[in-house]
This record gives sequence, structure tokens and C-alpha cells, in this order.
Amino acid sequence: MSDCLFCKIIKGEIPSSKVYEDDMCYAFNDISPQAPTHFLVIPKEHISSAAEITAENSVYVSHIFEVIAKLAAEKGMTDGFRVVNNCGESAGQTVHHIHFHVMSGRAFTWPAG
Repeated sequence: MSDCLFCKIIKGEIPSSKVYEDDMCYAFNDISPQAPTHFLVIPKEHISSAAEITAENSVYVSHIFEVIAKLAAEKGMTDGFRVVNNCGESAGQTVHHIHFHVMSGRAFTWPAG
């Protein structure tokens, strides 16, 4: 999608602080971190939101969770971590390209904080 912020980041048109990349996903540090460790993981395939996951594109989501587990282990996130996905504007989704926030390094409260 030509006007998608995250598609532009994947293409290298907008700079980011890369954490990880493979042929299916890209991870980068959040520009407004809410925890000592806070990065996003996005699929290289444009999927607008969790509401758009299908049998055909769900392979990207399962792969992303495998990558999250790998990165959490590599980064020593042994005390736990939070994975957040906002689906739709009323849930706080501001970029309409599915993405998963991965945060750790502090205690979290529920549902926010």
C-alpha cells in the first residue's frame, strides 16, 4: 500500500531503528517507548488489522509470534513481556497495518499502563 507508514518503513523509505528482519516480518524500536524495551513487529505483507486476518495470511501472524518468542529470549526478557495489538481506531490503532507492540522491563497494570 503506497501511503502506508509501515509499508514505507519496510521499503526503507522512512528510517527506523531495526531490531530484526527476515523475509516475512520486520521489527523496529517504537519511537515513543512505553517501557524500557518497546519494539514493534510487523508483517511485510500489508494486512490492515487483526480484523483482516484470513486463512491465507495468518501464516504471517503465526510467524510474528515465533519471532517475538525468539527476540524475547535473545533480549533476556525473562521476567515477562507484554504483546499488544490494537484493532480499529476505537481500540487505539493509529497505523492501519497490523502490528504488535512488544514491551518489557517494567511492571504493567491491566488494562492499561
